[in-house]
Amino acid sequence: MPANEITKWLITGGAGFIGSAMIRDLHLNSSNVIVNVDKLTYAGSLENLASVQTGTRYRHINADINDFANIRKIVLDFEPDVVMHFAAESHVDKSIDSAQVFVKTNIIGTFNLLEVCRDYLNGLDDVRRKAFRFQHISTDEVYGDLAPDEAAFTEQTPYSPSSPYSASKASSDHLVRAWHRTYGLPVLISNCSNNYGPFQLPDKLIPLTIYNALQGRPLPIYGDGQQIRDWLFVDDHVSALKQVATQGKVGETYNIGGDNQLTNLALVELICLLLDDLSPPAHLDIDNYAQLIEFVADRPGHDRRYAINNQKICQQLGWQPKESFQSGLTNTIQWYLDNLSWCQNRLKATDLSNTDKAKI
Repeated sequence: MPANEITKWLITGGAGFIGSAMIRDLHLNSSNVIVNVDKLTYAGSLENLASVQTGTRYRHINADINDFANIRKIVLDFEPDVVMHFAAESHVDKSIDSAQVFVKTNIIGTFNLLEVCRDYLNGLDDVRRKAFRFQHISTDEVYGDLAPDEAAFTEQTPYSPSSPYSASKASSDHLVRAWHRTYGLPVLISNCSNNYGPFQLPDKLIPLTIYNALQGRPLPIYGDGQQIRDWLFVDDHVSALKQVATQGKVGETYNIGGDNQLTNLALVELICLLLDDLSPPAHLDIDNYAQLIEFVADRPGHDRRYAINNQKICQQLGWQPKESFQSGLTNTIQWYLDNLSWCQNRLKATDLSNTDKAKI
């Protein structure tokens, strides 16, 4: 689909970390009109979208994807060219504590959207029906985990989810594929590695480490800290998703990764080193931030390694991540240093002020 044919984007979960980055980026293009459907759970905030809330090309609708009738009305009224589906419960620890909301939102909510879009598609003329896309945003966690020397996940890797969260996302992926195969819904799926960058809620590893370090609080790491993750700067993820929306082949899956594999311990140590330079701990009774590192009991079923092979999207769609991990992490740390009030507001609003574990 040529990029200039997409002007109306319906984004679910657009007040969250990645969804809001997508909306901010899309809003820079003056031809785009965006509706953000987000029920504003603890993970979403309109503060993330302050830069786009003036003007006529962006609108937020407070709605739940489990409200079928309301979602159907929104889609039929707006008549989008693309429905980009970010909305999900995505916190592994929370899914372990209570899985029900993950099943309801990630599986039933996705089912509702698919059915609404199937009905909507049937009412379009041939030109708009051919152009329409349902774009489903998923995670590398559906693949399970890898041994240290095992090849990275490809789009053909069998699913083997480990947590209620990843199992619910795997289920939603299967639904999307089934609606394409059975009903001909024009879908696109992507599975991404761990994102980082500005506006990420400080209950995830990178912003949590930054915020806790600056407060002189412990930097907790699960188990031995040797879990390996592949890190992707959020703006690079956004550029990949736009590439998939405009050039991706209907029915295909694209893995999106940043080619930055680090152990959790190495990552926290690197953040500490960068913070030592950017904001030395003179206000604390420590010589360096690494002295705050503590190891805590591991969580159940903790995957040891994720790694994405992103060759398909690179070779077929011409996408490449632009941000190096060193520059991306440095810029992210500086953003949090400049926006501590945002962190404090979000922690207060979400009752996460006592967060004490590294969430990855």
